[in-house]
Parts: sequence; C-alpha cells; structure tokens
Amino acid sequence: MAQASARHILVSTEDKANELKAAIEAGAEFAQVAKENSSCPSSRQGGELGTFGRGQMVPEFDQVVFSAPVGVVQGPVKTQFGYHLVEVTDRQD
Repeated sequence: MAQASARHILVSTEDKANELKAAIEAGAEFAQVAKENSSCPSSRQGGELGTFGRGQMVPEFDQVVFSAPVGVVQGPVKTQFGYHLVEVTDRQD
C-alpha cells in the first residue's frame, strides 16, 4: 500500500497561502513558516504530519500528496479546513 510523509501549512485565505509560498520559494525555511503561521496543531512540529496511507487525509490533500513530486511545495490546496501548502517529504508507491 502506498505510504507518504508530508508537512503542511494551513491558513484561512488563498492570498495568505500564496504569500507564504512565495516566502518559502525565496528561501524561508518551511518549518519556521509553519510554526509562525499555520493554524494546524502540527505547526508545533514545523507542519510535520508523519507517515500515512492513501485515503487517510481529505481527498483534495490526498490527491496532491500521492501525485506531487517529493520535496516541492504544492498549493494552495483548498479543503474544508482552509488553504494548505503541502510538501511531500517521502513516498513509497
């Protein structure tokens, strides 16, 4: 079964997600940006979500995690929780 590890940043607006993505692409550290901005409890671990299987996350999130290249920040990804920036850190297909 496919497994992935990912980290994310959850914010309430698409504009904020785009602003944070630009900061990360300009060199800001993902974990630090997560700690300072993410509304998810995972922010305390720099956005780390650990390892999970297909179907364990909401569909929009799942689709990105199991298709995006490893190590490339994706998003914003809209879910019922808000807007996510997602980075797949490892994946076993």
